[in-house]
Amino acid sequence: MLAHYRQAIEPDAGLSELWKDVFTFHAREESQHAILDELEWRREDARLSPGLRDQAVDDLIDLVAAVDGILQVQAAADADYFLRIGERKLGTEETRKVRDTMLAAYRWQYIVSGVRDRRFQDILGAMVTAEQMERIGSALKPIIG
Repeated sequence: MLAHYRQAIEPDAGLSELWKDVFTFHAREESQHAILDELEWRREDARLSPGLRDQAVDDLIDLVAAVDGILQVQAAADADYFLRIGERKLGTEETRKVRDTMLAAYRWQYIVSGVRDRRFQDILGAMVTAEQMERIGSALKPIIG
């Protein structure tokens, strides 16, 4: 959340200063939740045996796949709606671009931006083996592109 603020909101001189302040405080609050989540994540990780950790990696991969499945359905529905209400009929290539862009945007918002976060990568990398990290990376590759 703070990364999004720093990348997209803070540098935009055209945005309302009041809106920026509201978003800043919201981002800070979300950051506090992330800190608590990290502490809980580390506490739970400390209790895992190697076998349970390997199962947790499988569960993570399954969870990301499930979220991606939801995003694919939602992106398709939203793209269909956009294409249906648009003022002009788009050609085959433009239609494909709308669908691809919608899915890429949803994936970025809900999966990719978090997975690419350096802090997340460092924490996860310290909790799993190189082989487990490779499995996670292989599962994410089709989603990240």
